[in-house]
Amino acid sequence: MRAKLKHNPDTFKNRGNHSGRSKNNRIRTVNRYLTPLLILVFVFITSFSITAQHKDTIVQYASAKERVADSLNRQQDIFDLFNKIFGAHISSKPDTLKLRPGKLFFALVPAIGYTLEGNWLANVSLNTSFYTANPSSTNLSTINYGTQYDLNHQLIVPVISDLWLKNNTINLLGDWRYYIYPSYTYGLGGNTSLSNSDLIDYSYIRFYQEVLGHFNSFFYFGGGFNYDDHFFIKEEGTNPDYNAYTRGATQTISSGPVVHFMYDSRSNINNPIDAFYGSVTYRYSPTVLGSTQQWQSVFLEFKKYIKLWPSSPNVLALWSWNVFTFGGNAPYFDMPSNGWDINNNSGRGYIQGRFRGQNMIYDEAEYRFRITGNGLLGGVLFANAESVTQYPNNKFEYIDPGYGVGLRLKMNKYSDVNLCFDYGFGIMGSRGLFVNLGEVF
Repeated sequence: MRAKLKHNPDTFKNRGNHSGRSKNNRIRTVNRYLTPLLILVFVFITSFSITAQHKDTIVQYASAKERVADSLNRQQDIFDLFNKIFGAHISSKPDTLKLRPGKLFFALVPAIGYTLEGNWLANVSLNTSFYTANPSSTNLSTINYGTQYDLNHQLIVPVISDLWLKNNTINLLGDWRYYIYPSYTYGLGGNTSLSNSDLIDYSYIRFYQEVLGHFNSFFYFGGGFNYDDHFFIKEEGTNPDYNAYTRGATQTISSGPVVHFMYDSRSNINNPIDAFYGSVTYRYSPTVLGSTQQWQSVFLEFKKYIKLWPSSPNVLALWSWNVFTFGGNAPYFDMPSNGWDINNNSGRGYIQGRFRGQNMIYDEAEYRFRITGNGLLGGVLFANAESVTQYPNNKFEYIDPGYGVGLRLKMNKYSDVNLCFDYGFGIMGSRGLFVNLGEVF
């Protein structure tokens, strides 16, 4: 989970007409031509990843062992830095003894800061990583927990888990959350104006749980249940898109089963290298299971991690996250939107929920490199682009790009968890500082 710690002081000022009608028309024309390019980029990433990544299991685990050896023998983290500065010795055990089943690796970050969504805040983020069985044949399991409270009275309590049982035979995925979340919405589509920001106060409970079983190579198949409940919804403004779509609803529920097909060659999701992740998830939310209205969706997500040179730890990471709803209208807050992926990291450069629509295509590339040879400090360069469908015609018409730079601080070399500081830029002057425990994707 990320915290967004700083924003452009003009973020909430009226910007609806600052660029003029002619500039808006130029943007509309350019974006209409660029939309097919965005779709082609998505297809390219998907095709390249699937064809390039199908490797033998032994080769993949050899790469994972190489990464572990590099962490233990050459890398340093914040604990090593603490020992060096203060002459302390947190542990006298050899590094190799720490990589055993049941050993917990912690990365804890308490913080006071500022977010684009919530004003001044107090935040605690905790990553707990561990092996349930032999590290040579079982992926690293992770549980991410965070608690955040801010001066806008937002309370955020997420628990996100990715657990791997012995020999990776079973993968358990969990995403449980409780929010009290007064926040702004900007309407629907990719050309909304900050001048139409609308404060919506609501509470939110999410319960997602899945069980996936291994059946061949790195392929997994299974399913689970998704439950979203937005309640105590109260609108403070008068955004026309929001009012037309929600019709004054004070609660919406989406409840139903999911079917999930996955390919995952990552041995450590905290910081993958030379790996591929592909996921297709079908969700069905019928009224018979408690949903406010019936609707369906398909999630397509692909991540590719490319080690560009054998002797270098630097990685080119590619991410494509796409959501398509159909068979009914998804509730307003269940529609895809930037910053509402599982780790709330999509769309760096924009405030969460800046762009929302019934369908969404999102692509991102990030180059990750070391600054210090021991891995304590690193950096990233990133660029992203997203497109959501317009309302009510449900067509892709606009692309909203973002880009930026970031700094990485190694928090735990055994779980390979970094503390990430990114400064991102978007269009119409949007910009901000984004902080995350663990890589963005």
